[in-house]
Amino acid sequence: MKLKKEVLKLLKESNTYLSGQDICERFGVSRTAVWKVIRQLEEEGYQIEAVRNKGYHFIDSCDIMTKTEIESCIRGNFGKRIEFYTSIDSTNIAAKHLAEDGAEDGTLVISDGQNAGRGRRGRNWISPAGKNIFMSLILRPDLPPAKAAMLTLVAALAVQDGIEKETGLSCMIKWPNDLVSGGKKVCGILTEMSTELMAIHYVVVGIGINANQEEFPEVLEKTAASLFMEKGKPVRRSHLVASIMESFEQYYLEFISQGDLSGLISVYNEHMVNLGNEVLILDPSGEYKGTALGINEKGELLVELLDGEVRQVNSGEVSVRGIYGYV
Repeated sequence: MKLKKEVLKLLKESNTYLSGQDICERFGVSRTAVWKVIRQLEEEGYQIEAVRNKGYHFIDSCDIMTKTEIESCIRGNFGKRIEFYTSIDSTNIAAKHLAEDGAEDGTLVISDGQNAGRGRRGRNWISPAGKNIFMSLILRPDLPPAKAAMLTLVAALAVQDGIEKETGLSCMIKWPNDLVSGGKKVCGILTEMSTELMAIHYVVVGIGINANQEEFPEVLEKTAASLFMEKGKPVRRSHLVASIMESFEQYYLEFISQGDLSGLISVYNEHMVNLGNEVLILDPSGEYKGTALGINEKGELLVELLDGEVRQVNSGEVSVRGIYGYV
């Protein structure tokens, strides 16, 4: 498996043909071993041209979602260890089991399909196989538990970045945990944690992205969309996963260095769809309206009421929506 990943990465990085002999010498394996790896890659859907006396040349990968493909795309430290499933109940559930068993910081759990996915506040997440992105990142930050919820906002920034890099779509963030395009939800984020005394044992950041889904049930048509529907062409999911992980690492390190979101407030507010808009706060003690002013260093939403009072809204206690709809 390691040889397949390394050969694939080498082929992707090369702008010319690579001879079988060169590949053999680089990895210290036989020509037969190289030939078998090439055949395996072709069976998985990769287009690799083989020319006598010239060697092998990588042509295209389309939307292949395998452990080998994702590993060949990863560029940073997050996602270097990947646990991949063709189908699973929930990547967050699997990630929590792995974390309990000692999985290292930065381990990425990813599946091609989910049959028991959950969103915020226990809502179901529609999860057809072979179309979307379902992934959960295991983190072990040296932070007090009260700060773990801020990682949802860090993840939202990373997803926004990754989507823009890979598709050109400039999605907006609906505080605190959704990404929207054209006023419709394309991504949801669910952060869960386990604590030991007053310290974090681990945090699992679950990210579900509507990538290549072509339609939604009628009940969701007005509020949900996919990157494919917004862009008009398919997304290479493995490439998008890698871009999100690269951006997440950048924002995460900034967050850890500050101990809060003070260094990320401006960039988050820049991409916040609620900013400056009138919003409806669904608080258990009673709903109220106000104008969203942005976030503070704790990731709380600042809402100005009609009488001028500014309240700090905690994402763990309330939901926020637009006055006339989802955003």
